[in-house]
Amino acid sequence: MTLIPGGYRVAVANLWHGLMAALAGLMLAGVTAAQMAHAQGEVMTPAPGQARNHIHAELVAERPAKPGEIVWLALHFTPQPGWHGYWVNPGDAGFGMRLEWSVFDVAVRAAGPEQYPVPETLVVGGLMNHVYNHEYAVLVPFQVPDGGQGVVPLRLHAEWLACTDTTCVPEQANLQVAIRIGSGPADPRFEGWRARLPAPLDRDATYAMAGDRLRIAVPYPASAPVGAAHLFIAGERVVDYAAPQSFSRNGDTLIVTLKRAHNVVTDNNPKGAVLRLNEAGDGLVFALKPGVVPPDGVPVDVAPKGGDAASLPPLPVLLAMALAGGLLLNIMPCVFPILSLKALSLARAGESEAQARAEGLAYTAGVVVACSALGAGLLALRAGGEQVGWAFQLQEPGVVAALFLLALAITANLLGLFEFSVPGFVSRVGGGGRGGVNGAFATGLLAAFVATPCTGPFMASAMGAALLLPVGQAMALFVALGLGISLPFLAIAVVPALRRRMPRPGAWMGWFRRIMAVPMGLTALALAWLASRLGGMSFAGASVVLGIVVLAVLAMLGDGQRRGLARGRLALGMLAAVAVCAAVILPRTVRAPGADSTPDLLNAQPFSQDALDQARSRGKPVFLYFTADWCLSCKVNERVAIERESTRDAFAKAGVVVLKGDWTRRDPVITRFLTAQGAAGVPLYLWYPAGGGAARPLPQVLTADSLSQLAQGR
Repeated sequence: MTLIPGGYRVAVANLWHGLMAALAGLMLAGVTAAQMAHAQGEVMTPAPGQARNHIHAELVAERPAKPGEIVWLALHFTPQPGWHGYWVNPGDAGFGMRLEWSVFDVAVRAAGPEQYPVPETLVVGGLMNHVYNHEYAVLVPFQVPDGGQGVVPLRLHAEWLACTDTTCVPEQANLQVAIRIGSGPADPRFEGWRARLPAPLDRDATYAMAGDRLRIAVPYPASAPVGAAHLFIAGERVVDYAAPQSFSRNGDTLIVTLKRAHNVVTDNNPKGAVLRLNEAGDGLVFALKPGVVPPDGVPVDVAPKGGDAASLPPLPVLLAMALAGGLLLNIMPCVFPILSLKALSLARAGESEAQARAEGLAYTAGVVVACSALGAGLLALRAGGEQVGWAFQLQEPGVVAALFLLALAITANLLGLFEFSVPGFVSRVGGGGRGGVNGAFATGLLAAFVATPCTGPFMASAMGAALLLPVGQAMALFVALGLGISLPFLAIAVVPALRRRMPRPGAWMGWFRRIMAVPMGLTALALAWLASRLGGMSFAGASVVLGIVVLAVLAMLGDGQRRGLARGRLALGMLAAVAVCAAVILPRTVRAPGADSTPDLLNAQPFSQDALDQARSRGKPVFLYFTADWCLSCKVNERVAIERESTRDAFAKAGVVVLKGDWTRRDPVITRFLTAQGAAGVPLYLWYPAGGGAARPLPQVLTADSLSQLAQGR
């Protein structure tokens, strides 16, 4: 980043503002009356070169207004990917924003200070900036002049700094808006923009200097949650922005301790601040005045684990972890039958080297396409404000029902109820040429889609990092995951020596095929159970009935195949009718499931930030774990290590508080917490020691005695 230390910022700013003012005079001359729209908040950006800005700006009025009334304006910014703008106090580097207002070419003032949304932190080279790397709006109050009629043509010359992690560019725009005199509906976007502003605290906070520390007492109820908190001081050169901030609770007061700036001057005291409360961007704004600050209380752990891309391992390490994580997914019971039968098909007699390589590459392409599509969907949903994580598709009842019907059809195919060669894993070994390649591609799509619900060793960190990295690097991790899943089959396809070691086809393959139907059938049963957990028993029952109909259609198709009758079109038509019925019937049967009545050996409490804060405030050790009904590794850990009598006894003796986060159904609170910990999915296990202290992440594979030994301090 082109960093501008505070000592030179004023001189550079004056030079920059002078140049921009000269350019602004030329640009304002080109504004015509025709560009003043009749709409209440329509924005025009006639300045030449505006399209070259890396942060697009528009000026919007909330509603029409009468003379003398206050109307709110929004200066709406949209940064290009990788670019960011700055808060009123930019931090260690950068500039704030400069605004010049005019009506009929006469300079005017706003009716109050600009109101900024809660900023984010960006650390580059050890320096911290206060930035916005997504679209945001700064709200400004404006008083309509007395005697105005028709419309009031309000013009704004705005100057700001647009930066990436490596470079900064001063930008400007000449904007105007026609404020219509009268009454009318408000622009609905203002409701969302106001929701991003920090809420005003009803009381002032107090501060006191203690050596090189600035201590601040914020009135804040003890029961109110605090997540990944950060305090932004409005005044410049008051605190060391990049220094760690410590938080503690003393009753209904939140104590924040900051390190003072090295070059602070005696009269440079804080006047106001914004407190970010969590990763969702909720915050408070308040004034600061000198006063008494109580002593520190119970420590509050507010640092997001892995929530900053700067703290992640290097990209090559993350790519290797994604590759290894994908490789391990091949042993999942719903994937291994597909992979093993497809691999054995390559060993069939007469398989050419070219055909084997073509099928191996096609299978790899299918897996990579599926993983990339899931990753792109995940990133797009999160960019749109949805709180989702890895395996988000299995939190939708409709997707689970579709997977249940698909697993049922695959099981029937493996049992020989019917023959269908497109997926490429049936025992009939024809299907060479383009049909074999297409079948391999379809098999790769299917294998990746059913393999990705759970995270495991290596994969968890890589997928968590994908939520923090730029889009290009994140997509590279999803591609690496797909390559890991496809690697065993690809190796068999391109290395003749490995294929020669594969067993030759024979009568035994029929038995093997039927054996592989067992794990696939168990997968279908697990999906039916998951459907009941997501959509209720009515939804699961309707899915099972549709599954029975699908099996009847497939049995009819198989009977025709064995008798040499052409029933393919009839079967396709009937299956299409089943799909239409499913799309109409299933959504109407979805019901929110009741409370989980499954016995809990550890008497775990449901996770919430309040429950975690209260448990930690009592000074007790806390075991926090996140699970989901569709996560195989979660269920294995629960059976092996968590739901054990030895664990229960050890926890009871040590006074451990157990909190459980169930992510089976989409829960934005859990998703935000997982993201703050650098996790894209479940399982996630955290241990909070007695008496406070930072959370300790536990391995994703737990041993039988690992938790009991942890409670005993070993």
